[in-house]
Amino acid sequence: MDHATLSSVFGRSTQLYSETEVEMTLDKMALAISEKLSEKDPILLCVMNGGLITTGKLATRLNFPLQLDYLHASRYRGETSGSKLHWEKRPSLDLKGRVVLVIDDIFDEGATLDAIVSYCSNEGAAEIFTAVLTDKQHDRKLTTLRADFVGLRIPDKYVFGYGLDYKGYLRNAAGIYAIDGVDY
Repeated sequence: MDHATLSSVFGRSTQLYSETEVEMTLDKMALAISEKLSEKDPILLCVMNGGLITTGKLATRLNFPLQLDYLHASRYRGETSGSKLHWEKRPSLDLKGRVVLVIDDIFDEGATLDAIVSYCSNEGAAEIFTAVLTDKQHDRKLTTLRADFVGLRIPDKYVFGYGLDYKGYLRNAAGIYAIDGVDY
């Protein structure tokens, strides 16, 4: 994607949450996670690529023993709408008997997170918790699963920043933005 196209996308976007607001939200999420998991020796399981920034920022705020691992499963694969779940990489750590916290950037329709939770359960995880930076507000959820730790509620718009992407780009935007005129 060329620079002009990305500049155009950024130019027709509205900031939903500033960097400061997102960082304060991450502080609150870390406190809630610490209260629930600090005595459980959890595995933080980052959902790549979107969960990278959220996981990294949360991990440095969690002052208790934990392990980090990641998986790469996506329904989007660089597109703007989801399809069948595609596994690129499964976790390396053994999940059997462990407490797992799955961390992702967004809870949209929920199919990806639901499949990951099922995978962790099938691998024998003792307890499975989920944390998402954003929860998109709409009535198209494909699961009854709800995230245990939610940072920000966002409108039903196409969003980017803090791990959320536009066709694989703009994950690094400092803040969360909605592209004007682009709804789901």
